[in-house]
Amino acid sequence: MKRGEPAALAGLEQALGHRFRDPQLLIQATTHSGAGHGRGEPMDNERLEFLGDRVLGLVVAQMLMDRFPKAPEGELGPRLTALVRREALAEVALAIDLGSYLTLSSADAATGARMHPKLLADACEAVIAALYLDGGLQAAGRFIADRWSRQLGAVGIMPVEPKTALQEWAQGHGKPLPSYKVVGSGGKAHDPVFVIEVSVEGLERASATGSSKRSAEKAAALSMLKQLGVVPADAE
Repeated sequence: MKRGEPAALAGLEQALGHRFRDPQLLIQATTHSGAGHGRGEPMDNERLEFLGDRVLGLVVAQMLMDRFPKAPEGELGPRLTALVRREALAEVALAIDLGSYLTLSSADAATGARMHPKLLADACEAVIAALYLDGGLQAAGRFIADRWSRQLGAVGIMPVEPKTALQEWAQGHGKPLPSYKVVGSGGKAHDPVFVIEVSVEGLERASATGSSKRSAEKAAALSMLKQLGVVPADAE
């Protein structure tokens, strides 16, 4: 039995916790775009990646809202980003040994592509889509809840990065990205002080100081987030 045929994917079904009614979906999800074209083999997994990304985002967003019922949007956004990033997907793919089930071209297989983070992350998204199409949101959600539970706990203690949070707030409200500029500087050569002002369309500007431009930008972003009520007034 060749890799990619239904019986050869039984171990993957076990890891996913789902028996496919339509095994062809799982075959497609594990077929890389470099394999099978023009030989009558299953379509590759690129379209499934597109769908799986959206399903993952929806389920993880709901998980975050349930886990942090009082967290404002500015705190949820960075956590969502961390949980759906390539590294998070690749970690799950490695945990279920997804790479060993992939159908690759001979050239890709020879170069060790089964362990490539991007390839694994893309395939993991495709598998999530296959679960969704075969078993609905319940099947996909069950797998995501199980495999992302540890990572969800990790982002529970992750500090909110102010500049990222402010950028996501602006984008979420249909505004241009925040703009930062130096409005003052001073101090000694070994102990400089920078004053940074941040502006967002339609909002009152906020400014803050720091020992570097980066730290002053973060402080200014945090100041604006406090004004917006996105983070508590006493947040550091």
